[in-house]
Amino acid sequence: MLAGTTFPLRSSPGCRFAGVPALENAMSQWEDGERRLREAEPADQSHLDRAVDYVLDELRRRLGSKFEVSELVDLYYQGTDWAEDLAQRRFTGADTSAVVDAAFWRYARGAADFAGGRTRFADER
Repeated sequence: MLAGTTFPLRSSPGCRFAGVPALENAMSQWEDGERRLREAEPADQSHLDRAVDYVLDELRRRLGSKFEVSELVDLYYQGTDWAEDLAQRRFTGADTSAVVDAAFWRYARGAADFAGGRTRFADER
């Protein structure tokens, strides 16, 4: 997909999609998912938040509490069908892509190298 990136970031061994374009693209999609959830009907908010929490729990299980954004980007580009299935189970009929993207955005904020919507090493390229 985005394996031919030209500006590799520091990443843990095995991260395949941790280049700057992949990172920026993923974070843009994740922020957009968060925005779409904020704009959802008020009656749907609590259901959507529970679906996001369900996906967040699985992200914690898969990546643990200590991770870098590049690891999350790699997981995202490996495919999110598993996360969309979880979201669908929690909130049938939901915009599952928005739920998944919002969950990745919220989880990214806990990354060791996250700094307010950017990675701390983004200026090092």
